[in-house]
Amino acid sequence: MLVRCLFAVLLELGHCTYLQPCWLSGDATSAAVQKEAVAGCVFVFQGYRAEMDNPAISHILPSELHNKKEVLFGNLPEIYKFHSRLFVQDLESCLETPERVGARFLERKENFQVYECYCQNKPRSEALWRQCSDSLFFQNCKKKLEHKLDLDSYLLKPIQRLTKYQLLLKEMLRHSTGSPYVAELQGALNTMLDLLKSVNDSMHQIAITGYEGELSDLGRVLMQGSFSVWMRKGVMRVKDIARFKPMQRHLFLHERALLFCKRREENGDQMSYSFKHCLRMSAVGITESIKGDVKKFEIWYSGREEVYVVQAPTVEVKQAWLSEIRKILTSQQKNLSGMILYNG
Repeated sequence: MLVRCLFAVLLELGHCTYLQPCWLSGDATSAAVQKEAVAGCVFVFQGYRAEMDNPAISHILPSELHNKKEVLFGNLPEIYKFHSRLFVQDLESCLETPERVGARFLERKENFQVYECYCQNKPRSEALWRQCSDSLFFQNCKKKLEHKLDLDSYLLKPIQRLTKYQLLLKEMLRHSTGSPYVAELQGALNTMLDLLKSVNDSMHQIAITGYEGELSDLGRVLMQGSFSVWMRKGVMRVKDIARFKPMQRHLFLHERALLFCKRREENGDQMSYSFKHCLRMSAVGITESIKGDVKKFEIWYSGREEVYVVQAPTVEVKQAWLSEIRKILTSQQKNLSGMILYNG
């Protein structure tokens, strides 16, 4: 019974109620459940997005909003299409067997990437909102919709939904002991946790300044975090390096490169990262253990022409990073071997 209750909440989330009134879904039961949510969330598209093109009120539209729908709303239409055309039907197909919902999440793993794009755009959306939030245009839209909350509260809901998905899946898994579909639920939970991590990593990535190339050319961000770093060139020994004060660096491990950045605090809570240097993973090697400190490891570049001694905050963080770096290096070696065999 509890699994069914959890599934009902999951289904409600899938209906994307903040984008359309429940009576458009054609589901009377869902309509009753969603009444309270819909009272505050009706017609975000029609009540705000479409109104930006309404000639009758164009005179009160702030100049900052002209041609900026994609910035303010991001890829919200894409998220809506995913839910309304695919995911709601997927969830409804599990009404008789809620435990099978894990399989539906796994089948739509790639579709959920739309949330990463939405989250990456969120800082731009929030900056634009701050410029115009007190405008007569938004006050007019809010009044017509009879909303208690401002638009920015509804633009936050896609991000909140991701967190709710993993919490609900965790609860369903906890109450599905002995079910033949436990592996599917666990897989779905892992997928959502991986997505949340990926979103968090990408949010840090977009705060990088000073990199002259395209960050997208470096591949996905696999890991990011702050470390103490010592750098040496030439024949200096590791124990000699340790005498110097370390640099505090924020590292971004991409599929094809490792970026070293310096973290900066701006306006109190906004973070940014100044790019310092980039190591192509095709020229990287690692030494996993350094005598005297279990939290340190070496990253060497171009045949030890440059060596970076990296100290992680914990042994667990060190092991997680080494694991990801090993995967990249192993994959590169396999690809290289494949090319040699092909050319041979």
